[in-house]
Amino acid sequence: MTRALLTRTTRLLRRRGTVTVLAVLAAALTAASGWLGLRLYERQEEDRRHQDILAAARQSALNFTSLDYRHYERDSANVLNGATGDFKKQFAAQTRQLTKIVTDNKSVSEGQILDAGIARSDERSARVLVVADSKVINVAAPGGTSRNYRLQLDLVLEDGHWLTSDVEFVG
Repeated sequence: MTRALLTRTTRLLRRRGTVTVLAVLAAALTAASGWLGLRLYERQEEDRRHQDILAAARQSALNFTSLDYRHYERDSANVLNGATGDFKKQFAAQTRQLTKIVTDNKSVSEGQILDAGIARSDERSARVLVVADSKVINVAAPGGTSRNYRLQLDLVLEDGHWLTSDVEFVG
């Protein structure tokens, strides 16, 4: 009888050991799945943020390089709507002077974004490099002339929108 009891006890301990091992494995797999799910979510959020940043930078650069003297108020308002901070203040302060120059020269500039890439970004700010071309027609060049732009745009996140806070011409 002792031997039978010992055999049953051994089997019971093995089953409990197996159950314990399986429970530990299940907990480890659950934790790993949770961690991988979180990493995937964070990566998707980062990708979405990068797409939003690039879309805003492209639109801002397009607005900046596409101006028409016949619709300059609308065009300059588009630039200002995507701007913030010092850039917005500076552009707004120059709008009257720019309106006169653009109108006097009958300038029409049709921008095209060729490429854009994020130089750096975090949750609230980004720096984007943009390559743009523009065909410019005006009194001095009635047949049109091409202009190439290499722009560095600094953007900040305000109220859920990426806005341009600085524009510099580079290289």
